[in-house]
This record gives sequence, C-alpha cells and structure tokens, in this order.
Amino acid sequence: MPFLRTTSSVSVRVLGKKHSNLIPNSLPKHLRISTTAKLEAAKRNRHSIHTDFKKIEESRPDWDKEARLRVTKAPNPSWSVGDGANKLYNAADAEKNHVCLDPHEPGRPSLFNYKLLISGIIPRPIGFVSTQPSDGRTRNLAPFSDFNLVNYDPPLFIIGFSAPLAKPNDTLRNLVDSRECVVNIVSEHFIEAANAASVDAPYGVSEWEISGLTPAYDCVDVRAARVREAVFSVECKLESVREFESRAAPGTMSGCLVVLEGTRFWVREDALNDDQNMIDPDVLRPMARLGGIAYARVRDVMEIPRPKFEETVGGIAGYERLKGKRNGNGNGSG
Repeated sequence: MPFLRTTSSVSVRVLGKKHSNLIPNSLPKHLRISTTAKLEAAKRNRHSIHTDFKKIEESRPDWDKEARLRVTKAPNPSWSVGDGANKLYNAADAEKNHVCLDPHEPGRPSLFNYKLLISGIIPRPIGFVSTQPSDGRTRNLAPFSDFNLVNYDPPLFIIGFSAPLAKPNDTLRNLVDSRECVVNIVSEHFIEAANAASVDAPYGVSEWEISGLTPAYDCVDVRAARVREAVFSVECKLESVREFESRAAPGTMSGCLVVLEGTRFWVREDALNDDQNMIDPDVLRPMARLGGIAYARVRDVMEIPRPKFEETVGGIAGYERLKGKRNGNGNGSG
C-alpha cells in the first residue's frame, strides 16, 4: 500500500518501500499523513464504495429538478494582486502535508494511477461519441471523460483511449476505420441514458438501443448519427492518432490519443444567442465526471475578469513592488 501507516509499528511502508524500525513521526514532514487526514479522506470517498447501490441511493435526497444556474460572487471579491490564496485556505490547511507519489514505483498497480487521476482531475467534460464503421454495418455510442477542447482554428478536440490500436475498443476501432464521428455533450436530461451507453457490450451491439436515445441522421459531413436529445453536438473528422508505450510493461502499447477536427456544430435553437457565438449553460445544463462512478452538475457560477498587466498589476513598477513585498523588504529591490 503506497500510503503511510499512522501507528507506531516497527515497520512502515513509505511510498511502497519498507523501512524497518521507523515510526511515522520520525519520517520527513512531507511524507507524514495524520490519522485525522486519513479519516477525513475516507469519509469523503465513502460515496465510491457501494455494496448495495440501490439501498444507498434510496437514502439520498431526490434530484432537485427546480434548481437553476446561480451566479454568485467570488470567494473574496476584494482580492488584489499578490494576495495569494483566498480566505477559504486557512491555517489548518497550511499545516497539512503533501505526499509525493511515483506513478511507476515498483509494485504500484497502474490501476492506482487511474483511480487517483480520475478522482483528482475533476470535473471532466464528457464527450459522448457516436461512431460507425465505414461499411455502416453497426452503430456505436459511448461516453468518454478523457475528452477536451484544445484549439479553435481549426476546432480541435482530444479523446484518450486506454487501449492500443492492436486491441481497440469499439469507438477507437470505428474511428480508425471510418475516420469520422459525432461528439455530443451530455446534459442532465439524458444522463442515465448516457451512462447506460458505457455498458461493456460486445462489438456489433448498438448502445443506441440500450440507451433508448434517438439517432438523427442529418449530419452534413459525416455518416454517423448525432444524438437528437443533445443540446450541443459536433461533427468531427479524425485528424491524427498517437499511441503510447506502457511504462509498466515496456515494449507494449497501453493507450492512444485521438485528435478530432470539428467540421459542423449543431446547437439547439433555444440555447443559441442571436450572434450564434454562445451557448446558454442554463439550457445546456452539462454533466461532468468525477472519480469512481460519480457525476456532477453545474449549478454555481462566478465571474472573475482577466487581469491586465498595466492596469491591474501596475506594469513593471507594480510587479517590482510585489516582488519586494514577497521578499519582505517592501521596496522591490530584492
């Protein structure tokens, strides 16, 4: 186990390495984990442990279907350049230690990295991808949270696949074959259906039937269907595929990065502004992925203007004052 024990046993595992006759308080400060911190983490992660999910779900409050997008102030509206963390970061937080983990430490399962990363890189947008092979004999629909926008001209998107080209999953197989797809953004009103499309069905079984969603075959540049229920969809062409070699099993490929170019945008009319350059988040109501089997909805929003170096910082003179303040001499000479 890659975490420190918190008892004063004679043998302690430090990031996977056994150190005899060593107790936690004698370890370097940055490697110590308090019992309180471990208990707090276990309490927060309780939602990811489900022996009887339906029983647990029944104890939870109903979905608030009346909830609307709420715009609030920032945590500290009076924050100024150089102030550092806001008031939500307190003295107790400052005293807590960080643990340095080596993702390729001998004995550390690669699954640990997967679980840690999907619980730490959150919230993640969901790319709901519709594909079919070039001969159109089957249709596939699957959600991916290793997904994001990376460029605007041309519009480029990325999807990560935890599968090599030699053993592709259905979406990757179809993408490489047909070189096209439709990426749909998942909204609250079909989250259960989108989740159902993540089923481990064999190739040739269509998730459209399992999800119950409606395929719309009206795309301009691709033959794959878009999700009719989606507020926002993008027709895409395959731009490139890059494979990655495993660190845990050198000589084997472990995953792929796919780059897609968007060629057409589909936006539901009530979500699109008059200039056709913005989508209303209160109509889109996007869902995001967290760790484990958890999803999140967007409810609270705040706005913070982007700073300008001359006006906000005060140019080079203001920057030098900030340097002096940080170094404790107040005159910017340090």
